[in-house]
Amino acid sequence: MSTAVTPEKKAGTTGTPKAQHHDTARAKAENKLGLKLVAPAVILMLLVTAYPMGQALYLSLFKYRLSAPDDREFVGVNNYLTVLSDSLWWTDVFNTLIIMVITVSVELVIGFAFAMVMHRVVFARGIIRTSILIPYGIITVVSAFAWQFAFSLNNGFVNGWLPFVGDDFNWFGDKWPAMVAIMVSEIWKTTPFMSLLLLAGLAQVSEDTIEAAKVDGATWWQRLWKVILPNMRAAIMVAVLFRALDAYRIFDNIYVMTRGAQDTESVSFLTYRQIIEQFELGMGSALSVLLFLSVLLIAWLLVKAFRVDLASARGEG
Repeated sequence: MSTAVTPEKKAGTTGTPKAQHHDTARAKAENKLGLKLVAPAVILMLLVTAYPMGQALYLSLFKYRLSAPDDREFVGVNNYLTVLSDSLWWTDVFNTLIIMVITVSVELVIGFAFAMVMHRVVFARGIIRTSILIPYGIITVVSAFAWQFAFSLNNGFVNGWLPFVGDDFNWFGDKWPAMVAIMVSEIWKTTPFMSLLLLAGLAQVSEDTIEAAKVDGATWWQRLWKVILPNMRAAIMVAVLFRALDAYRIFDNIYVMTRGAQDTESVSFLTYRQIIEQFELGMGSALSVLLFLSVLLIAWLLVKAFRVDLASARGEG
């Protein structure tokens, strides 16, 4: 007696060893092509970045002041021990982490709201999207000067807008108000970038899945938490990773708004002071290496925390 071949069995032929072998060979061929395409850019980047990184690592092992180049002396890891045993380094690391965590958290929430607006809006879409993205097109230094003026005691307008502060409140007279001003400037400038990355992830969420959840009676919040956000996990990780690493290297806003006064210095600003203002190439190079290692550690922790398999997200798994 012959056995009828059901549609399910026909569809299941893609799971046969032959089909799986074909898919694996195709994935390998695509990966090989991808490596060939990115190889020139990777080689060029290594050539451009490898020498400065190696030179910084080499100089960090010396007591080397640019104003007295003949007095250069090999000190091994003493520069690193000096930095890590100094309370100023840890204070600046704390300041930098506070700025990174708060700004990225606020930008993630506001950026997602902006992404939803840009994704769902049905009228004047071009004008609305352009309006949201304008701050990101402004140079960071210009943005910092604008916000310094806004928070200024003499001619700023922020004190007049906020009912809980007096007209004579000096935002740059103490550490935490100055930090708030710096973070407001950072958030205003870079939230559009976060919303752009989230908009790309939002566009990949299947409308059919959302409609199916709606038909099943899911509320807006349930669709958001159970359907939209889980399907945007890879995009959220990329957005948070990019912005966190960028925020950890904050320099422009602090340089323009406070110049590190009131204990608002960041790690990048400390490195700048050592190398550019005090000509301490050895100590400054050690700070640069520690800053680079900090960025690598943050990137590794974020990738581990999100547990996203980017290969699976691309449909290669």
